Amino acid sequence: MPDVATRVLVASRNAKKLRELQRVLDAADIAGIELVGLDAVPPYPEAPETGATFEENAAAKARDGALATGMACIADDSGLEIDALNSMPGVLSARWSGTHGDDGANTALVLAQLSDVPDERRGAAFVSACAFAVPGVDGDDVAVTVVRGEWRGAIARAPRGENGFGYDPVFVPEAGDRTAAELSAEEKDDASHRGRALTLLVPALAAFAGS
Repeated sequence: MPDVATRVLVASRNAKKLRELQRVLDAADIAGIELVGLDAVPPYPEAPETGATFEENAAAKARDGALATGMACIADDSGLEIDALNSMPGVLSARWSGTHGDDGANTALVLAQLSDVPDERRGAAFVSACAFAVPGVDGDDVAVTVVRGEWRGAIARAPRGENGFGYDPVFVPEAGDRTAAELSAEEKDDASHRGRALTLLVPALAAFAGS
């Protein structure tokens, strides 16, 4: 396999996501794949996340990355679905407060919106859709595999913990009393929405690494 084919683009500038995927590959004993982030490739036009679902957004990002670089590409779209908010913020999770990526403001807005919601109605789920796009021989055709992982829990009344990012400090997984931001990286890998989705991608990644 040519060197360029062993390099897999992860369509993210978040180093934590690359490390998480690397841990999944290591746990599955998949060798021969070098993960690179967007900072390691020339810039290319990134389409806005306008899909109605996590799956649509993940597939679009993976396809764009594969076509722009010629490398296989993994992309994810994830967010928080809160029962009492009719599954919102959903695909708008990263910009719920109006500014993309402002974790503090997004979390504060969610807590404010749930301020009068009793504990028994604060159910929620982290959702992650992960897509793996592999360019065809001619470089124009792209095969895309999309999987979905969910992590059920509830929304705490105040942030706790320093690990993780996004809404982790206010998400308490089912059957637990710690927030996602109070868990270790290994504990999150075993249970998280993204960890579950990435694990579902293992067969496709293993087949790619061995092709």
